[in-house]
Amino acid sequence: MNVVILAAGMGKRMQSALPKVLHPLAGKPLLQHVLDTARSLSASRLCVIVGHGGAAVQALLDKQPTPVATAQQAQQLGTGHAVIQALPELDDNVPTLILYGDVPLTTAASLRGLLQVAGNDKLGILTVEQDDPTGLGRIVRENGHIVRIVEQKDANDSERAIKEINSGIMVAPTRLLKKWLGNIKNNNAQGEYYLTDIVALAVADGVPVVSAQPSAQWEVAGVNSKVQLAELERIHQRNIANQLLEQGVTLLDPSRIDVRGELICGRDVTIDVGCVFEGKVEIGDGVHIAAHNVIVNARILAGAQIKPFCHIEEAVVGEASLIGPYARLRPGTVLAEDVHVGNFVEIKNGQVAAHSKANHLAYIGDATIGSRVNIGAGVITCNYDGANKFRTVIEDDAFIGSDSQLVAPVTVGKGATLGAGTTLTKDAPAGKLTVSRPRQVTIENWTRPVKIKK
Repeated sequence: MNVVILAAGMGKRMQSALPKVLHPLAGKPLLQHVLDTARSLSASRLCVIVGHGGAAVQALLDKQPTPVATAQQAQQLGTGHAVIQALPELDDNVPTLILYGDVPLTTAASLRGLLQVAGNDKLGILTVEQDDPTGLGRIVRENGHIVRIVEQKDANDSERAIKEINSGIMVAPTRLLKKWLGNIKNNNAQGEYYLTDIVALAVADGVPVVSAQPSAQWEVAGVNSKVQLAELERIHQRNIANQLLEQGVTLLDPSRIDVRGELICGRDVTIDVGCVFEGKVEIGDGVHIAAHNVIVNARILAGAQIKPFCHIEEAVVGEASLIGPYARLRPGTVLAEDVHVGNFVEIKNGQVAAHSKANHLAYIGDATIGSRVNIGAGVITCNYDGANKFRTVIEDDAFIGSDSQLVAPVTVGKGATLGAGTTLTKDAPAGKLTVSRPRQVTIENWTRPVKIKK
C-alpha cells in the first residue's frame, strides 16, 4: 500500500509563522501523529506533499526512523493537484491511501476498515454523518450508491441538506487514480483541482465507490485554527484519560490531565489534577502523584509519593520515596528506595542511596550520596568552577549540617559529620566532626546604627 499525506497548506487561520502541520497536539506535531498512524499500517511507500514551510516540514521528516519521500506543491491549486505531485513516487501495483497532515486523530482501526471494504479494485471513502456539515463536501448517493461528492460552494440547496460528509480520506487503485487525476478539471467556484472529482470519474468507469465510517466524528476532524486545535487537544486528552481509567488508574479529575507522550501505569496509581506527563513516563504500583506535577521521561517506582508542584525530568524515583512539594529532579538523578527529597531541593546528575534525605532548601549537583545520609537545609554542592564540573561523594551515614558548602571534588567519609556553616574544601575523614566556621566573638560597646532624620 502507498500512503500519500497532504501537508503543503499554509494555515493562515493559525495566525502563526509555524507551518500548520507542525503545531503540536499532545506534545507531538500534527503531521507526526499522521505519520505514526501510516507507519502502523505497514505502508510500503510513504510520500508527504510539502509546500508552505517546506524546510521546517522536511526537518521533521528527516528525523523519521525510516525514509519518507516528499513531493513539492509549489502552488496551492487544490487537493487533486497536491496528489498529482506524488504520483511518480507511487507503486502502481498496490492501492494508494490519501491522508491529511492536519487530521491527526484518525485511528489505524478505522483506516483498516476502509482498506478492507475497498480492497484492491474499488474507490473507498471515509465518510461521517454530521449534524452541521456546513463548509464540507457532501456525499451524493443514488439508490444508496455514492455517485459523486459536491463541495459546499458548488452545492445546491438539496445537496447542502445532506448530512453525510466526505472526510477527504480515500483509498484507490493506483493505476486508476493516476488516470482519474489526469482528467480532473478546475471549472468550479474555487478554481481548484478537487480530489473529490475522481468519484464521478470512477462511477463513469464502472468502478464501485464504497465507504466506511470511523468510530467517532473527531477521528476526521481537521485543524484550521487554534480554536480547533484546542478542541482536538481536549478530545484527545479525554480519550487518554478514559483509557487510563479503564486500566484502573484513579484520576481525581479526568478533564485535568495532560499526557504528551506515553504514560505507563501500574496498579492502584492515583493522579491528582493539573499533572503533565511528557515523553515516556513509567509509574509503578501504588504511586500517588499529587496536584500540578510535571514529569518528563522518568520512572517512578512502586509506592513512591510525589507531593504537589514538583518537576521531575529524566530521573528515577525509587520505591517508597517521598518527593516534594516543590522539588526538582533534573536529568541523571537516580534515587534508591525510601529517599526523601523535600521542598525547594534540586538534584542534578546525583545518585542517592536508600534511606537518605534532603528535606529542604538544598542543591545537590554531580554527587554520589550513600545510605542513611542527612542533608541539612541550605546545603550546596559546589560542582562548577566556571569551566568544568566536579563530583562530590558523601558516604553512608554521613550528616551534613545546615548551610554547608561542599566544594568539589571532595569526599565526606562514612559516618562523618559536618558542622553547620562548614565550607568543605578538603576531604572530611570518616566518623569525625569537621567544622570550618571561624571562632564566634561578641563585640563589646557596639551600637546599632540608627537612621538619621532629615
